[in-house]
Amino acid sequence: MPGPRRLFRNLKLDVAAGQLVAIIGESGVGKSTLLNILAGLDDADEGSVSVDGAVLGALDETARTRLRRERIGFVFQAFHVLPYLTLGQNVALPLALVSPDAAAAATRAEAMLDAVGLAGRADDYARDLSGGELQRVAIARALVHRPALILADEPTGNLDPETAARVLALFADAVRAGGAAGVMVTHSDASAAVADRVLTLGTNGLVERGGR
Repeated sequence: MPGPRRLFRNLKLDVAAGQLVAIIGESGVGKSTLLNILAGLDDADEGSVSVDGAVLGALDETARTRLRRERIGFVFQAFHVLPYLTLGQNVALPLALVSPDAAAAATRAEAMLDAVGLAGRADDYARDLSGGELQRVAIARALVHRPALILADEPTGNLDPETAARVLALFADAVRAGGAAGVMVTHSDASAAVADRVLTLGTNGLVERGGR
């Protein structure tokens, strides 16, 4: 059986608040692994990750979980929107994990749905939505708790090109307006074009390709 494979080394990444960085690379290069390391789900063999001043390697698992709930948002390729909850309930989930104030959570969720173009639809059910609408809900949910860091893993991989372009523009605008540090991994140059910076991931780390 082959031994462990080194994905990358000499990797350095700083992302400012309100900045969206796209990391591009072929399948298997380690893009999703890098996101897991940034989120504290996986540990790097060496080096450190700091999110909003907290060094992940210095935290125990309970503290890491708390930090992910409070300071990190995720947008997944497969949406992970719960079909038998309303849109408001889906978006409010991150708030429910950190605060008992259900009324405030509902109000905040409605504001986020408005921000992603789904105003007045908090009581609709996710099972009735199109792919583009589901991804809008996923973006609203990722941003509702005002995270310091938002991570997106191929966020438009399941969408047609026209819908993907609209969702990407919405995602980029939401990251900037919310003041989050955004990191999106993708294999698509078209997706990466919305970012402020574009980096290529390879075995020797990240190489700047230029952005907007």
